[in-house]
Amino acid sequence: MRNDKILEIKNIIRDIPDFPKKGIIFKDITTLLNNRDLFCDSIDYMCELVSNKAFNTIAAIESRGFIFGAAMAYKLNLRFVPIRKPGKLPAEVLIEEYALEYGTDRVEIHADALDAESVVLIVDDLLATGGTAEASCKLIERSKARVAAVAFLVELKFLHGRELLNKYEVLSLINYD
Repeated sequence: MRNDKILEIKNIIRDIPDFPKKGIIFKDITTLLNNRDLFCDSIDYMCELVSNKAFNTIAAIESRGFIFGAAMAYKLNLRFVPIRKPGKLPAEVLIEEYALEYGTDRVEIHADALDAESVVLIVDDLLATGGTAEASCKLIERSKARVAAVAFLVELKFLHGRELLNKYEVLSLINYD
């Protein structure tokens, strides 16, 4: 990986203060997605980041994780499994609930999407507190599959999401301290 290109990718991601609520600085990746060359580079570098891992399936977390996970699955010629928010999948689902600051949420996959032969790389755009990623890992394991690693475009290290995922290998392309 070329550090200068990764720095370019990091620098094109813009900060949006007070979104979605006051005090939050949102990392907006739409500026990256709008730059054809850097977006393609980000997919290439994420594929390179996981190149020494053994997996046969990519599962990505709704919604921005789909952007990177589907592109990586295409590039690596692997199957793709979406991890969705509640009520979005039409067939029988497995559900994993997780705690939020105020309340709970959940993630779902089709019950027949994975099996014991599935070794899964989970992909998302951003690691913050790790709740959604941890729930996704548990969901994969409940389907009898194995989690090979969890990969993110961006990691917000100061939120310590990696600690919640300490049972899994966590890989991130860009880090904010």
